[in-house]
Amino acid sequence: MSDQPPAQDATEAVSTAGAVAESSTAIGERPTRKVREGLVISNANDKTAVVRVTDRVRHRRYAKTVQRSTKLHVHDEQNATNVGDRVRVTETRPTSKLKRWRLVEILERAR
Repeated sequence: MSDQPPAQDATEAVSTAGAVAESSTAIGERPTRKVREGLVISNANDKTAVVRVTDRVRHRRYAKTVQRSTKLHVHDEQNATNVGDRVRVTETRPTSKLKRWRLVEILERAR
């Protein structure tokens, strides 16, 4: 027969699986936040800008490149953005009902 009972083997398997999951992100460290670049399409609200982010993805069946865009509500503390500016935003904790992104920098001003 085996030296160890089967219950210990099961707990060891679970503990090693947990160790693998912990090794991907160190304890106490935050995971990296998403960073996106896009164009400001609206700055009508106070301390808020709406940024359109365009992603190019390949269609699964037809292998054609398709553009998909999403609108992100971005926290802009100084109201520094204007419509047409190219900006970099990062993911953050929810600031309001729709705002989950924060302005990092203005890459290019509108002409």
